[in-house]
Amino acid sequence: MINKEVVKTLVDEWLQQGDYFLVDIIFGADDRIVIEIDHADGVWIEDCAELSRFLQEKLGEELGDYELEVGSAGLGQPFKVEQQYKNHIGDEVEVLQADGVKLKGVMKEVDGRTFVVTVKEKQVVEGKKRPVMADVDKTFSMDEVKSVKYLLAFK
Repeated sequence: MINKEVVKTLVDEWLQQGDYFLVDIIFGADDRIVIEIDHADGVWIEDCAELSRFLQEKLGEELGDYELEVGSAGLGQPFKVEQQYKNHIGDEVEVLQADGVKLKGVMKEVDGRTFVVTVKEKQVVEGKKRPVMADVDKTFSMDEVKSVKYLLAFK
């Protein structure tokens, strides 16, 4: 019987040969196994196909009626693992806080389960009549936000 732990062990074995990392394994109700991987420089279709062949070879007939799908985590999708946060240091991200407020800023650093995003906020400066926009670092816990995702920039 195929279960998530068996598939994860095999995926981890394949991942040892490169710089890819596992984002998620989803067992769907429709007998589909979806494996999401990622890489700092993006995911190549050839590598997805190679992982798929590797799993089919290792699982053999156990795979049975399951449909296997291997792909990338997707650019506009919320981050699921710490490595995704690290890969986007210096990039613009959108943070959806637990209270539903969205913030846009630049991922500054990641330390364990916390991360820092630099956002632009109006600040009152002594001697100025009007507030000025300033960079402010906001620290978040990955466990306390609804989602964080990379913002695509079309320039």
